[in-house]
Amino acid sequence: MIRHVVIFQFDKEKATEADLLEISANLEALVDIVPELVSIEVGINMNPAEKQDLTLIAEVANLDDLATYNVHPAHKAVGAKIRAILVERTCVDYLV
Repeated sequence: MIRHVVIFQFDKEKATEADLLEISANLEALVDIVPELVSIEVGINMNPAEKQDLTLIAEVANLDDLATYNVHPAHKAVGAKIRAILVERTCVDYLV
């Protein structure tokens, strides 16, 4: 199993609370759309002292499934909304 962890920092002048809630809901909905996703969890950072805004934790069976998830049209659609307000993205993929 591969755990895919992504942490996002958004432009504070462009990203609203409504944007974060919409992105979070759209990411979580991917588990019902992308067959390769075993699970997905999204959290909005509640600590204003930190610069990161949102964390995604997804699980897939293997790196091939991760690659399929990454190019899935539903994932790309959410990614477009993210990129419009994105400042920085950090990602780690590890075996569990």
